[in-house]
Amino acid sequence: MLYNLHEVQRSWLNTAGAMASMGAEMLTFPGNPMVMMGFAPVMASALEVFAHATAARGKPEFGIEQVTVDGVSHPVTEAIVQHRPFGNLLRFTHQGLPADAPKLLIIAPMSGHFATLLRGTVARMIARCEVYITDWADAKMVPLEAGHFDLDDYIDYVIGYLEFIGPGAHVLAVCQPSVPAFAAAAMMGAERHPCRPVTLTMMGGPVDTREAPTSVNDVAMQRPLSWFETSVIATVPLIYPGAGRRVYPGFLQLAGFMAMNLSSHLEGHYRMFKHLVVGDGESADSSKAFYEEYRSVSDLPAEYYLQTIEHVFQRHSLPKNEFVHRGRRIDLAAITDTALLAIEGEKDDISGIGQTRAALHLATGLPEAKKRYMLAENVGHYGIFNGSKWRTKIAPVLEEWISRHDRGHLKVVA
Repeated sequence: MLYNLHEVQRSWLNTAGAMASMGAEMLTFPGNPMVMMGFAPVMASALEVFAHATAARGKPEFGIEQVTVDGVSHPVTEAIVQHRPFGNLLRFTHQGLPADAPKLLIIAPMSGHFATLLRGTVARMIARCEVYITDWADAKMVPLEAGHFDLDDYIDYVIGYLEFIGPGAHVLAVCQPSVPAFAAAAMMGAERHPCRPVTLTMMGGPVDTREAPTSVNDVAMQRPLSWFETSVIATVPLIYPGAGRRVYPGFLQLAGFMAMNLSSHLEGHYRMFKHLVVGDGESADSSKAFYEEYRSVSDLPAEYYLQTIEHVFQRHSLPKNEFVHRGRRIDLAAITDTALLAIEGEKDDISGIGQTRAALHLATGLPEAKKRYMLAENVGHYGIFNGSKWRTKIAPVLEEWISRHDRGHLKVVA
């Protein structure tokens, strides 16, 4: 019922948004005498903001066409190198990369947004690395016959991707995947797996949410797991390929994140409106681009979502050494040679300070020389992996860390 009601509302808003868009075009059409009237730009801008806010959004494209290295531009090649039901593996390369360039697997969050949320991360790292990224599927688009997907499957996927890439790869886990990536590294370390990562970088990840709990953590702790199962899990309607699949809908995740910072989002749309009124299309386009990505959401498999709530936010299974993968307890002390880098944002309101750093203390079998911590000043959650501070302050630290431990060579960007 919840999903069907959303579809009805979405259909109505799409119609209203289309009418608003047509109204904005009419009010700005040069042949319309109303254009000369003072209220026309204001009305047109208001209609355009409404149309943009209610527009239907599908899966965005990465759209990384070129990269500049040492002043030379190279076309970027994007390819799907491994097809899997719940997430393809993408590879980004260019002809300017040396044969021994480091191989970097970026594990994108499976948290309601698409992997394209990390477009800026990929664009920065592709200059010196052969970049792979997990392109998680929208659960409502995965047919029931593909089976279920839970935390065990997530860890298996990570290991499978590393096996496909081969020995010598580095891993960058952004936010949510820090936990399964950390667990995978421990499992592979215990087996002395030849494809275990050379380095694992975790950025803004909820490794131990008992450290500096945020409002996101509080929501997960305040209600029993049964409440989440009965209140926020829905069944995919018949109009989608995944009809009948139980999911945590992306529209609920988006609503939750919007509600967390409602005033800032309202202010952002108001700024967009003011830019449009005065004809500052460039500034307005910048705001539109952000919300195009931010409002593009996907559904999560119910099994994976509920297990994440239970083990990451409620039981803290991994930091308490109680996390079990397919009947086998994961021993974090088994990480003995995968170098760990933990990066946190000073103003992160999703993963509090100390939650990612906890990984360094939990890896008791790893020498201190293979551990490093970075606190990015004046950086929020999304600023850790996108924006100017990511490009100029954080990425160079990551590149230096990879360079220090890589079996090949990496020229660090200043």
